[in-house]
Amino acid sequence: MPLIGWLFIIGALAMIIGSLLLLRDNANSKIPPDKLEKIRERKAEAEQEDEREKREQDDW
Repeated sequence: MPLIGWLFIIGALAMIIGSLLLLRDNANSKIPPDKLEKIRERKAEAEQEDEREKREQDDW
């Protein structure tokens, strides 16, 4: 295989490994309590909306 092929393979592997390391480092990040509360509120609103849409579909 020519040299350029090896360089592409090494570059691709470096990008994959770098991405995995970034994911591992960010996996344990803490969400502030105020943002966590907002997330829970939005989730509850979305679930209520889904339930309302489901009931409307059942009425048809």
